[in-house]
Amino acid sequence: MHGETAFGWSAAWLATAVFVGTYALVIGDKLNRAILALLGAALLILCGVLNQEAAIRGIDFNTIGLLLGMMLIVNITAKSGVFQYVAIWSAKRVNAQPLGVLFMLSMVTALLSALLDNVTTVLLVVPVTLLITEELKVKAYPYLIAEVLCSNIGGTATLIGDPPNIMIGSLVGIPFNDFIYHLTPVVIVVLLVSAVPFYFLWRTELVASEKARRRVMEFEEREAIHDWRLLRQALFVLALVLTGFFTSRLTHLEPATVSMGGAALLLLLDNFRKSAEEQGASVQKAFAEVEWVTLMFFAGLFILVHGLEASGVIRTMAEKLLAATQGDRTVTVLAVLWGSAFLSAFIDNIPFVATMIPLIKSMAPAFGGEQGLMPLWWALSLGACLGGNGTLVGASANLVVAGLAERAGQPIKFVPYLKSCFGLMILSILVCHVYIYWRYL
Repeated sequence: MHGETAFGWSAAWLATAVFVGTYALVIGDKLNRAILALLGAALLILCGVLNQEAAIRGIDFNTIGLLLGMMLIVNITAKSGVFQYVAIWSAKRVNAQPLGVLFMLSMVTALLSALLDNVTTVLLVVPVTLLITEELKVKAYPYLIAEVLCSNIGGTATLIGDPPNIMIGSLVGIPFNDFIYHLTPVVIVVLLVSAVPFYFLWRTELVASEKARRRVMEFEEREAIHDWRLLRQALFVLALVLTGFFTSRLTHLEPATVSMGGAALLLLLDNFRKSAEEQGASVQKAFAEVEWVTLMFFAGLFILVHGLEASGVIRTMAEKLLAATQGDRTVTVLAVLWGSAFLSAFIDNIPFVATMIPLIKSMAPAFGGEQGLMPLWWALSLGACLGGNGTLVGASANLVVAGLAERAGQPIKFVPYLKSCFGLMILSILVCHVYIYWRYL
């Protein structure tokens, strides 16, 4: 990598300026973030910070492949109506008692977020929630807030639940099972601890008449299933994919291979025996529903971060962080946990984590090799994923729910959300602080 670029500028300064400028514009939310990330990446190549080969090497195709495969699987599975079935079934299990429905839908959201991803989960659960709360004649706001929080908490439990975890798992090479072993225990505790404030905050508001509850109990969940054959195929493929994730240490298959293979198999099963025209329309629809904006944002972002890495900026940042914490592992781990939480509350946690991964990697010599870095990875994951609960702009799932709520005429505003959730976010990070210190430090 050259120390100087076009116009004789320093590669380090130019890479930093482009990254910071792109980041600032992403936060400003005036232009689409995929456009900004790709423009920033192109600028690094045009100015000579990276050549095209180096830029492509910087893209982590394992992360992009994993996301693409899971998006396809979930979008096809959703056509069967199974997610609506689960939401209605859950509400009926508690006799449509408003507080019980809040708890059940929150737990369903957390579980689905761990197995799918949090953005997809809220897209599937929120419309059913709005329908149930309308029938119960209760405010949707507490339910939507609980689902936002639980989607981010549940997504923290596994490698595939939240984009920061996907990036950490892929770029660091941490297997699927390790995320479950190290993060799921504390996620369960955080969920239970968060349920207590939910109860005290909203127990007086969530009361429904007997007539309203009876209307919800009359819902027939089996009618939500539009395609039983597709449901059986989707559950079979999901079981295979999860088995592939669990056995990755034995098979040496990367998560992207497993999810893309599963997506291809489900596409085959879904289109088998259809005519060529029907197959064309079905496959085009499946690919059209993929969140290409998110995938292109990731591609551009990986190039931007690789520019920082290749020009030596990341190494300098790591040295300064180690100097600030005086190389003390305990202080560094807890600084990463709290710093990640507060920063992820106000800025998108995806670019933040993309920057932190190479920074933490470069600390390996100071902490006795890669094994010494493991507590730092768990601190980064917990801080970035749970910190996203702090504000309305902290995570993609938050903004998706806010958009759905606004369309339904029940808007979620920034300041009321901050008052309800920032304290809950700090409570969850306190639980993680105790857990990390007790288990690793």
